[in-house]
Amino acid sequence: MALLPIVRYPDPRLRQPCRLVDDFDTRLATLAEDLAATMRAAPGIGITAAHVGILERLTVIELDGPGSLRVYINPVIDWFSPEMQRHTEGSVSMPGVTDEIERPARIRLNYRDLSGALQTEEADGLLAVCLQHEIDQLDGIFWIDRLSRLKRERIVKKYGKLRD
Repeated sequence: MALLPIVRYPDPRLRQPCRLVDDFDTRLATLAEDLAATMRAAPGIGITAAHVGILERLTVIELDGPGSLRVYINPVIDWFSPEMQRHTEGSVSMPGVTDEIERPARIRLNYRDLSGALQTEEADGLLAVCLQHEIDQLDGIFWIDRLSRLKRERIVKKYGKLRD
C-alpha cells in the first residue's frame, strides 16, 4: 500500500465531478487499498479518489477501526429521509477546520463493489453523513458548499491562516 499525496483546497479538481468506473481490475483494488492507507495517515474516516487528484467515482470509509473498511464504487443515493441531522464535518483536503452541516438522517444508495457487483445499502447516523459527504465530493461539491456564505467565508479565512 502506498500513501498518495492529498490534493489541498482550493485545488480546482475538488470541484470537478468524477467519471464512472468501468474497469473492476487489480488497478482499482490497489487504488482502494492506497486510498485506505492515505485516509488512515491523514487521519480521516472517509476519502475519495478525487482527494488524491484521481477523478473516478471511488470512496472508502472506515468508521469502526481496522477491519471495518467499506469500498463504494459509482455510488448513487436514490432515497433521502425527510428527517434531518446535524453533524460536524471537515475534509482531508482542508485539514484543521470543521463546521456543522445538516443532512438527511437516513439514505439508501446503489453502488458497485470491487468485483463490479451491484449492491444496495441503507445507512443512518454517521455512516449516512459520511456517504453523503463523500458522494458530494464525487459530484464536485466540496463540503463547505453546504455552509452559508458567511460561514464558508469564515472557514476559508481560518484555513488560510492555518496554511500561512
